[in-house]
Amino acid sequence: MLLPEVGATASVLLGFPPPITLSAAGSSKLNEVLISNPFDRPRAVFMLEVSGVDVFVHCINFLVDEEQVSVISLDEPLRDYTEEEINDFASWLGGSYVPDATKPLHGILAIPLENGDDVNLHMSKKVHREFASKLFALSHNIRKAMQMHEDLSQALHRPAELIVGSFDGIKALQEQQDADGFDKLGMRLLLATLPKIFDSLQTAYEGQIVGVFVFNGASQPVSKPLINVMFTSRPSPRWLAETKTPTNTTLAAQVLVRRTLAWITGVVLLIATLLGVYFLLNMPLTRDTLLYSNVKLD
Repeated sequence: MLLPEVGATASVLLGFPPPITLSAAGSSKLNEVLISNPFDRPRAVFMLEVSGVDVFVHCINFLVDEEQVSVISLDEPLRDYTEEEINDFASWLGGSYVPDATKPLHGILAIPLENGDDVNLHMSKKVHREFASKLFALSHNIRKAMQMHEDLSQALHRPAELIVGSFDGIKALQEQQDADGFDKLGMRLLLATLPKIFDSLQTAYEGQIVGVFVFNGASQPVSKPLINVMFTSRPSPRWLAETKTPTNTTLAAQVLVRRTLAWITGVVLLIATLLGVYFLLNMPLTRDTLLYSNVKLD
């Protein structure tokens, strides 16, 4: 699939129509990967750009309605973290963390891979520590996104949800001279982390979410992100308003009329209730010949 087709797919998954610029070939590809029922859409998409990988892609553009979609960013940096959070992150990935008794936050973080190997992050090394902090930030922002989803799910009109962000940890490793080939191990660690992240999202969203991972080997300007979300706004509905501001005299007259009608209605209902009770209590106890006798019509 081409990148415009990926953006169109994301728009459809969120519950919006694809852009009119989509070609006929692109539409046929969408029909192959999407369920034909337009009412069966997850309305939640997780899009993550991974920069620094040797795959070049152009920018993904797609339109969303700013009043009907909630865009959750994963790019908020993590200012600080504790050894307890490092230990929780290691346990979440099935690894372990051995703290340094001489200096806090300088232990060894060991994460197992699928082939049985372990990736050891020595938090005393600046390269390893900065890469680990980016993983911590991604995990932390994912948890915030799941918490926001829980809050949005309680709303009367639940909006579509787009979780979007980027991970530049691999790119940062490549730009450092003392990385010593650690970028390849970092990539393996990231590929082991992404399935865990998506499994957590699948559980939180009860399967109603689709993940899109875009690997980008080219450096993008800061002002031009790879995933470009363009908002479209509808004309806001307006309530009918009075063309002339009512004066205090007019408001007083309206209140008087409403109170008068309310009192009159109440008095009429009270009189009707009393009369009904009176006639009910004074009904004769004899049988009604019309109700209790057989009526014969000649």
